[in-house]
Amino acid sequence: MQKQAKPYALGLAPEGQAVRIESLAAGKNLDNRLSDLGLNIGAEVTVVQRQGSGLVVAREAARIAIGGGMAMKIMVRDADV
Repeated sequence: MQKQAKPYALGLAPEGQAVRIESLAAGKNLDNRLSDLGLNIGAEVTVVQRQGSGLVVAREAARIAIGGGMAMKIMVRDADV
């Protein structure tokens, strides 16, 4: 897959891709929940596994399952771009 220079939804990232969170297009409650999980702006995560529309991401030693709707509200950019 070609490297993405502009932000795209985390739900579109392929398995194995390392990405950096650029913005959260969610409400305040979801923003707070994501921040509590360590998924805040600037955090680098790797898509470990895709399960239907949901996915599992790794942030350091933690593994976090994210539903498809939530993943589409997290805007990311490839980590090495």
